[in-house]
Amino acid sequence: MYQRIAHIALVVNDYDEAIEFYTKKLDFQLIEDTPLSDTKRWVIVAPPGAKECCLLLAKAANEQQRASVGNQTGGRVFLFLHTDDFWRDYHKMIDKGIQFVRPPQEEAYGTVAVFQDLYGNLWDLIQPNNHNKVARL
Repeated sequence: MYQRIAHIALVVNDYDEAIEFYTKKLDFQLIEDTPLSDTKRWVIVAPPGAKECCLLLAKAANEQQRASVGNQTGGRVFLFLHTDDFWRDYHKMIDKGIQFVRPPQEEAYGTVAVFQDLYGNLWDLIQPNNHNKVARL
């Protein structure tokens, strides 16, 4: 049996500003941008080298969804971006204006810092220790 999480929907205010942020600031790849109607698009972005899960950028369509933009997890860290070189990516992100809300720390599972995306969602940037099974899943 095989299953996987293919996409995680991220509610955004605007497709184009979200694409710009993820592709220019975080160096994600635009995998797909397909119009579905006059107001809806199927927009998929992923970090370089991603093989499994991608982000589906979903434009908020009503007031309830707009209220969730930037706060899909009630203020907790929402997404976890693994890297093979923490300091390379951390400094590149700082240079591109990414705001870190918690500084880099060495934890039992690896090196981590928390940053915000353009809407305020919290992300962990993590370089997992190789011996930590949970961090590699």
